[in-house]
Amino acid sequence: MPDRRDDYFTELAAQRRASTHTLAAYRRDLAKLLAFAGERELHTLGVSDIRRALMSLHSKELAPRSLARTLSGWRGYYAWLARHGHIAVNPTDGVKAPRRPRTLPKALGVDQVAAMLDAQPDDELEMRDAAMFELFYSSGLRLAELVSLDLSMGREMLEGEVRVTGKRGKTRIVPVGDKARTAIAHWLQQRTAIAAADELALFVSRNGNRLGCRQVELRLARWAQKAGVGVHVHPHMLRHSFASHVLQSSGDLRAVQDMLGHASISATQIYTHLDFQHLAKVYDQAHPRAKVK
Repeated sequence: MPDRRDDYFTELAAQRRASTHTLAAYRRDLAKLLAFAGERELHTLGVSDIRRALMSLHSKELAPRSLARTLSGWRGYYAWLARHGHIAVNPTDGVKAPRRPRTLPKALGVDQVAAMLDAQPDDELEMRDAAMFELFYSSGLRLAELVSLDLSMGREMLEGEVRVTGKRGKTRIVPVGDKARTAIAHWLQQRTAIAAADELALFVSRNGNRLGCRQVELRLARWAQKAGVGVHVHPHMLRHSFASHVLQSSGDLRAVQDMLGHASISATQIYTHLDFQHLAKVYDQAHPRAKVK
């Protein structure tokens, strides 16, 4: 049977609208299996081969989360082969990755966020940074969603909302708070002097071109350190903080799901655990009989 991997990735990109990042991850997953298979074609592997391949990766001290991610990539490819009649049996059926510990996303406290976002920018690039970080926390955007924003969307944000396209090409509209709108307005006043004449991006680098994901990560870490937050802050932490703080205040899980762009409510329910942790801490500190003295 001819190699069908190119057809698989073409369908992922065209029909499922998988992002470049997702496609690259799936290619890495299959590359690991190809390395294990050697001269054998992937469609000839059986259940025992998949288990041995997984054990081989485990012996290299690959983390349980990475093993689960890799096995998921293999499952997707073999499910596609089976669906198109290229194989009779999916060799990944019944194969389980090592159990991974349940970890909660890390969120900043309200006071930590305030200390970081209240820091005053010193120059034009820091005005850009302030607008980006206010928007992360105001609207719960993903990093890829933020860097893909265009100038026209920035002008729309001044009206109080932003339309973003998330995973699998799904579009949603999320509110933009007053402080974020103010920061964006200040950045728009400075952007003209920095951006290239034909650049469509809302957030640009000092060279005038669209800002990349890694640049945003580095600038946020630098900003948090400068503000004395005391922990390493990454973009997704601001998204987690947004979700946790809105849920704590409103208790509306469905609204948080819509704003985050989660396809399933189960993905949003993780924040109920964060909320419970907050309530448990308050209880332990306040209830006279919560702790043995």
